[in-house]
Amino acid sequence: FTELAEAGFNLVNAGSAADMDAAHAAGLMTWMSVGTLDMAKRAESEKALRERVAAIKDHPALAFIETVDEPVWTWKSAEIRVPAEPFIEAYPIIKETDPNHLLYMNHAPTNLVKTMRAYNGGTDIVAMDIYPVNPGDLKEMYALFEDGHQGDLNNIYISQVGDYVDKMREVTGPNRPLFMVLQAFAWEMLREEAERDESKILYPTYDESRFMAFQSIIKGANGIIYWGSHYTPQPSPFWTDLKRVVREVADLEEALSQPTSELALSVDYHEMGHSVHYGVQTLVKEYDGKLYLFTCNADKNPCKATIAGIDTWKLVRVLNEKRDDSL
Repeated sequence: FTELAEAGFNLVNAGSAADMDAAHAAGLMTWMSVGTLDMAKRAESEKALRERVAAIKDHPALAFIETVDEPVWTWKSAEIRVPAEPFIEAYPIIKETDPNHLLYMNHAPTNLVKTMRAYNGGTDIVAMDIYPVNPGDLKEMYALFEDGHQGDLNNIYISQVGDYVDKMREVTGPNRPLFMVLQAFAWEMLREEAERDESKILYPTYDESRFMAFQSIIKGANGIIYWGSHYTPQPSPFWTDLKRVVREVADLEEALSQPTSELALSVDYHEMGHSVHYGVQTLVKEYDGKLYLFTCNADKNPCKATIAGIDTWKLVRVLNEKRDDSL
């Protein structure tokens, strides 16, 4: 927990009261899962639900409460795993027991918008997990489609993360908090050690992790959670890279917390011999007398572009990249 806090993480999933105590001692916030109602045992499950919420609600490290992970999704099936009704009925029960914390629900990336939207009445924060760094052609594994990938959009590149932010904004609407759950593991490492193909172990690079984090933010995510680090060797080059990315985001949290600037930017692309499909995506924040321009190139190819519309700002400093300041 101390290592996480020093790296810039501010939140960790807790499995017990002891975890909450240890996280709090390190300066971290936590969340815990309390489940939802069992409609077949309504009265009994309500009592148990209230007890689970009451047991954690006053802990100083509690940031929010989770109900059930990926309730809509069932692998290789259109069948809904847990229907929306229990969550909607549980919501006022949890709020009555603990009026001071938000509820959190994470979805898998591959259900319909209208299906996931039906669960909004049972949560405050909506999240989605997407883990696109994958060598492809993996042997059958839980959560992967026949092509060996988790996502199912036409965009097979890591910029699909931004497409999924857009998809989830359709689910949440403009004002509900949206978190993106990003990749902190290699898919092949989810197998038992004896079953792994060493040639298929592929972690996100520093650049890929950095891109996915900042594209999520640029597209409108309000928080980032990483999943899978418990399958990841620590220390390792990937873990070092991920901590570096998290530190960059954490160091910008004050700027990122500001309202989005209304500056109207324009992007003029320069010829490089190929099309521009997604291109440069931008987000502008103003903080402490400075303008923060966040950009990412969501195309599969490099882009050269001129960004105009930054008003009277002249001196540019590029953060966390090996570039000289320029006019």
